[in-house]
Amino acid sequence: MSKTRRAIGWCFVGASLVTHVVTVWAYSNQPDSVAAFTVFPFWFWGGIGLLLSVFAFCFLRAPLSLIVTAVWAITLSVGMDEAKALSNFTHPQISEKRQPPEDRVGVIRVLTVNCADFSYGDPTEDIRKWDPDVVLLQQALPYRVKQISDALFGGNGDYRAYRTNGIVTRHEIKREVRNPFMRNQQVTIQLPSGTQIEVVNVHLATAATDMRLWSEKSRVAHRINRDIRRKELSTVLQVLEQTSSFPNTPTILGGDFNAGATDIVHRQLTREFDDAFSTVGRGWGDTFHRRFPILRIDHIYATRQLQPQACGVAVSRNTDHRMVVADLLLRE
Repeated sequence: MSKTRRAIGWCFVGASLVTHVVTVWAYSNQPDSVAAFTVFPFWFWGGIGLLLSVFAFCFLRAPLSLIVTAVWAITLSVGMDEAKALSNFTHPQISEKRQPPEDRVGVIRVLTVNCADFSYGDPTEDIRKWDPDVVLLQQALPYRVKQISDALFGGNGDYRAYRTNGIVTRHEIKREVRNPFMRNQQVTIQLPSGTQIEVVNVHLATAATDMRLWSEKSRVAHRINRDIRRKELSTVLQVLEQTSSFPNTPTILGGDFNAGATDIVHRQLTREFDDAFSTVGRGWGDTFHRRFPILRIDHIYATRQLQPQACGVAVSRNTDHRMVVADLLLRE
């Protein structure tokens, strides 16, 4: 083996190891200084590191390059948000066909979808197929929210619309809380049993899209953008605490977070909420873009009184996001 070939091989090994250390550190600690780096899904950098280790083996034919490849394979299986759901065969697959109403006592089906201002079409029929009890809508004007409510429940449902957000339900809405941020809302829903639950619909600040990581301007934009979403969600939680007996009240919080599942903004919810898809989801859970989903930015969270039973992602050709559907069991 020539010296040049060996040198190239060792360079690939070193580059793969450096990529591994930086990636694990960045996604574990999530400092704002690398917000532009972590906006990519974990498997993006993992794929690069894995490819470098494969190249290293091709040039070097050394056991170390195989060890680095194995390390990357293990890291991806642990660090990828998508890996758990893809390997999860113990939880039931969520189905469009539901049990009869008398047999689903305590089960609340929640669906969240960004309607993209109906620029791709009307997703109402795609929503109807899932027979949801509560629907969280983003980028839908008030008259559209009413149309969806009437179509789903024949005029017997209830809804609240606020700017470009809407909450639609087959149950009675007892009150609405207006959040200081224009794309977030909160309502109190009363179930047939008399139990009241809080439902929060969020549409956090639109993500920065400049991917020029070498540009200081781009990195600053990502850092500021993440901070806006973090403060926005913090305000949502403060309003929830001030206007209800949270966390003692069963609460559903979902919508379009404009942040991938590994983003630090979600850590604000881990103490009191469970992510339905992380808990019982099956299949490919990424929701954006519909045609080629690489990020899970649409989520349904629930407090411990609401146990996730099944969760999945559904496709509608009438929006650019995939829908998230979850069955939650109310614990008495």
